[in-house]
Amino acid sequence: MSYLKSLSLGLMPVLFLAMGVSQTIAQDRPSNHVVLISIDGFRPDFYLDPSWPAPNLQQMASEGARAEGVTGVFPSVTYPSHTTIVTGRTPAAHGIYYNAPFEEGGQTGRWYWESEKIKVPTLWDAVRKEGMKSASFIWPVTVGAPIDYNLPEFWSLEEGFGRIEPMRNEENPKGLLAELEEQVLGKLNLRTFNGDYLNREDRIGEMAGYVLETYKPNLITLHLIATDHFQHEEGREGLMVRKSLAATDRAIGKIMEAAERAGILDQTTFIVTGDHGFVNIHSSISPNVWLVAAGLMENKPDRGNWKATFHTSGASAFLHLKDPKDQKTLDQVKSILNQLPENYKKLFRVVEKEELAQIGADPNAALALAPIRGVSFSASTQGAVLKPAKGGTHGFFPDFDEIETGFIAWGAGIKSNVEIQEMSLVDVAAVVDYLLNLKMELPESNLYPGIKK
Repeated sequence: MSYLKSLSLGLMPVLFLAMGVSQTIAQDRPSNHVVLISIDGFRPDFYLDPSWPAPNLQQMASEGARAEGVTGVFPSVTYPSHTTIVTGRTPAAHGIYYNAPFEEGGQTGRWYWESEKIKVPTLWDAVRKEGMKSASFIWPVTVGAPIDYNLPEFWSLEEGFGRIEPMRNEENPKGLLAELEEQVLGKLNLRTFNGDYLNREDRIGEMAGYVLETYKPNLITLHLIATDHFQHEEGREGLMVRKSLAATDRAIGKIMEAAERAGILDQTTFIVTGDHGFVNIHSSISPNVWLVAAGLMENKPDRGNWKATFHTSGASAFLHLKDPKDQKTLDQVKSILNQLPENYKKLFRVVEKEELAQIGADPNAALALAPIRGVSFSASTQGAVLKPAKGGTHGFFPDFDEIETGFIAWGAGIKSNVEIQEMSLVDVAAVVDYLLNLKMELPESNLYPGIKK
């Protein structure tokens, strides 16, 4: 008998013991692998109405747990919402208040890209703390995140630099995208990975499927954007919205097949949720025009000599004061709003600071303007206050059905055919926490026990 063979036989009891420990740990978790999918602009009717082209989503919804609607955060836009999904906290707690942070010297085009800006623990932190592995693909606010296989959503502000190389520069580990290109994607470029075309969804599904099958991480998070892109362009019912949903559903099917090929489908849970619904719009309001006319800011990119300005985020607008204690200026803005003609005043409501605190919005905002359905706020500082608009948008105060997003949970650890009438976006983290036994502190998040298998 060779030395290596005798050594391996001698190690067999230790190996079996290690395997037994691993199996015991796994038995402590309802699921070994959670695939958390965000469909940007995800609506409950996509899986509740069989006329939409989404067979995978509709199968999972009918066989697993599904929500009639999920109440989001304010503003109901992508980056605050995605951070709520992975923290179980509202923006006031996690610190990602908008897609783009308010910048006193004028907006540079930067977004909240870096994970260091998140003020509370994330699912990825908890997975790493438990000694497990995670992966993520094009998820917001993940540059530098504690993720083992990470392609973050990130782009350069340099004109013509594109998005693929900036994403490659921030990948973890180095060489991950090159491996994906060699093994499954082909070389990425603006033709093969472009948000204007549906092949982007295929590529993200293939990325996640390859990593799940090859490295079997315990948590995968991925962000699919096509349904958002085309609802902005065409509104809720456009032809490309239907095609984009079909592409998204196909991408999810690729990941399901990868789990099956890897022999881990029975140990895997799919959670599909979103960041917001969508509302068709016809008009936009530019409230900074009022502030320029009142001398509270200037019509300049850096706002000039300003005292107050509205920072728009999706459909809504948030008032920021140069001096947060400047009560005189705040009173002046409130007076401007109160003295508007009734035909303007009926298009929105003022959300006072107390209500912003209750819903967990930006604590730095002095107040916000929440428009009625069909109307959106604009950052413009000149021209007519009320202008025509088209397509769809989000960012509304989350208190009506159209702006709600969806939720599906299917697979290991999930009871079959469960309908949840009402839930909140903060509750998604509690489901992942239960499935992977992460032991997170989630004071704003509820796990509904009726979905547990």
